[in-house]
Amino acid sequence: MATNKTFTMIKPDAVEAGHIGGILNMISEAGFRIVSMKLTQMTVSDAQKFYAVHSARPFFGELVEFMSRGPIVAAILEKENAVEEFRNLIGATNPADAAEGTIRKKYAKSIGENAVHGSDSDENAAIEGAFHFAGREMF
Repeated sequence: MATNKTFTMIKPDAVEAGHIGGILNMISEAGFRIVSMKLTQMTVSDAQKFYAVHSARPFFGELVEFMSRGPIVAAILEKENAVEEFRNLIGATNPADAAEGTIRKKYAKSIGENAVHGSDSDENAAIEGAFHFAGREMF
Protein backbone atom coordinates (compact mmCIF):
# COMPACT_ATOMS: atom_id res chain seq x y z
CA MET A 1 0.00 0.00 0.00
CA ALA A 2 1.35 3.42 -0.96
CA THR A 3 2.13 5.91 1.77
CA ASN A 4 1.88 9.65 1.74
CA LYS A 5 5.55 10.47 2.45
CA THR A 6 8.76 10.24 0.47
CA PHE A 7 12.37 11.33 0.73
CA THR A 8 14.37 13.55 -1.59
CA MET A 9 17.77 15.18 -1.80
CA ILE A 10 18.74 18.15 -3.89
CA LYS A 11 22.18 16.99 -4.98
CA PRO A 12 25.47 18.93 -4.88
CA ASP A 13 25.34 19.89 -8.58
CA ALA A 14 21.98 21.62 -8.20
CA VAL A 15 22.97 23.26 -4.91
CA GLU A 16 26.22 24.56 -6.48
CA ALA A 17 24.27 25.94 -9.46
CA GLY A 18 21.86 27.84 -7.20
CA HIS A 19 18.78 25.77 -8.03
CA ILE A 20 17.50 25.08 -4.49
CA GLY A 21 14.75 27.71 -4.73
CA GLY A 22 13.61 26.67 -8.20
CA ILE A 23 13.46 22.99 -7.28
CA LEU A 24 11.63 23.65 -4.01
CA ASN A 25 9.18 25.83 -5.93
CA MET A 26 8.47 22.99 -8.40
CA ILE A 27 7.96 20.60 -5.47
CA SER A 28 5.55 22.99 -3.79
CA GLU A 29 3.64 23.77 -6.99
CA ALA A 30 3.19 20.01 -7.53
CA GLY A 31 1.27 19.85 -4.26
CA PHE A 32 3.90 18.39 -1.95
CA ARG A 33 4.19 19.61 1.62
CA ILE A 34 7.70 19.76 3.06
CA VAL A 35 7.55 17.93 6.41
CA SER A 36 11.27 18.23 7.28
CA MET A 37 14.18 19.83 5.48
CA LYS A 38 17.82 20.58 6.15
CA LEU A 39 20.94 21.79 4.37
CA THR A 40 23.75 19.38 5.17
CA GLN A 41 26.79 17.72 3.67
CA MET A 42 27.44 14.01 3.53
CA THR A 43 30.88 12.75 4.48
CA VAL A 44 32.50 10.10 2.30
CA SER A 45 31.48 7.54 4.94
CA ASP A 46 27.87 8.82 4.91
CA ALA A 47 27.70 8.59 1.12
CA GLN A 48 29.18 5.07 1.16
CA LYS A 49 26.54 3.97 3.67
CA PHE A 50 23.64 5.72 1.93
CA TYR A 51 24.53 4.23 -1.47
CA ALA A 52 25.75 0.84 -0.16
CA VAL A 53 23.23 -0.90 -2.44
CA HIS A 54 25.42 0.25 -5.36
CA SER A 55 28.78 -0.69 -3.80
CA ALA A 56 29.56 -3.40 -6.37
CA ARG A 57 28.75 -1.19 -9.36
CA PRO A 58 31.53 0.43 -11.37
CA PHE A 59 30.21 3.95 -10.75
CA PHE A 60 30.14 3.62 -6.93
CA GLY A 61 33.38 5.55 -6.29
CA GLU A 62 32.34 8.43 -8.53
CA LEU A 63 28.89 8.51 -6.92
CA VAL A 64 30.35 8.69 -3.41
CA GLU A 65 32.81 11.41 -4.47
CA PHE A 66 30.05 13.42 -6.14
CA MET A 67 27.57 13.15 -3.28
CA SER A 68 30.15 14.16 -0.67
CA ARG A 69 31.71 17.04 -2.61
CA GLY A 70 29.32 19.71 -1.41
CA PRO A 71 26.10 20.53 0.41
CA ILE A 72 22.79 18.82 -0.25
CA VAL A 73 19.25 19.62 0.80
CA ALA A 74 17.55 16.59 2.38
CA ALA A 75 13.77 16.65 2.74
CA ILE A 76 10.80 14.55 3.67
CA LEU A 77 7.80 15.33 1.49
CA GLU A 78 4.13 14.58 1.96
CA LYS A 79 1.42 14.07 -0.62
CA GLU A 80 -1.01 11.28 -1.46
CA ASN A 81 0.88 8.48 -3.25
CA ALA A 82 4.06 10.45 -2.59
CA VAL A 83 6.73 8.09 -3.95
CA GLU A 84 5.11 7.60 -7.35
CA GLU A 85 4.02 11.23 -7.64
CA PHE A 86 7.53 12.46 -6.83
CA ARG A 87 9.18 10.04 -9.22
CA ASN A 88 6.93 11.45 -11.94
CA LEU A 89 7.89 15.01 -10.97
CA ILE A 90 11.64 14.40 -11.05
CA GLY A 91 11.67 12.60 -14.40
CA ALA A 92 14.02 10.04 -15.90
CA THR A 93 17.54 9.60 -14.52
CA ASN A 94 18.97 10.75 -17.84
CA PRO A 95 17.82 14.33 -18.33
CA ALA A 96 17.85 13.79 -22.11
CA ASP A 97 15.08 11.23 -21.59
CA ALA A 98 13.18 13.21 -18.95
CA ALA A 99 9.78 14.60 -19.85
CA GLU A 100 9.24 18.32 -20.28
CA GLY A 101 8.19 19.97 -17.04
CA THR A 102 10.18 17.61 -14.82
CA ILE A 103 12.88 18.69 -12.38
CA ARG A 104 15.62 16.75 -14.15
CA LYS A 105 14.66 18.07 -17.58
CA LYS A 106 14.99 21.61 -16.23
CA TYR A 107 17.93 21.32 -13.82
CA ALA A 108 20.01 18.16 -14.40
CA LYS A 109 23.33 18.29 -16.24
CA SER A 110 23.82 14.58 -16.97
CA ILE A 111 22.97 11.06 -15.84
CA GLY A 112 25.55 11.37 -13.06
CA GLU A 113 24.74 14.94 -12.08
CA ASN A 114 20.97 14.72 -12.21
CA ALA A 115 20.00 17.39 -9.65
CA VAL A 116 17.75 15.38 -7.32
CA HIS A 117 17.30 12.03 -5.65
CA GLY A 118 13.86 10.53 -5.16
CA SER A 119 13.13 7.36 -3.22
CA ASP A 120 12.04 4.49 -5.46
CA SER A 121 9.74 2.72 -2.99
CA ASP A 122 7.87 3.35 0.24
CA GLU A 123 10.31 1.08 2.06
CA ASN A 124 13.35 2.96 0.76
CA ALA A 125 11.71 6.31 1.50
CA ALA A 126 11.41 5.29 5.16
CA ILE A 127 15.02 4.03 5.29
CA GLU A 128 16.46 7.05 3.49
CA GLY A 129 14.43 9.53 5.50
CA ALA A 130 15.56 7.93 8.76
CA PHE A 131 19.19 8.04 7.54
CA HIS A 132 19.09 11.82 7.21
CA PHE A 133 16.62 12.60 9.97
CA ALA A 134 17.79 10.22 12.70
CA GLY A 135 15.28 9.67 15.45
CA ARG A 136 12.41 10.99 13.35
CA GLU A 137 9.49 8.66 12.76
CA MET A 138 8.74 9.15 9.07
CA PHE A 139 5.64 7.02 8.67
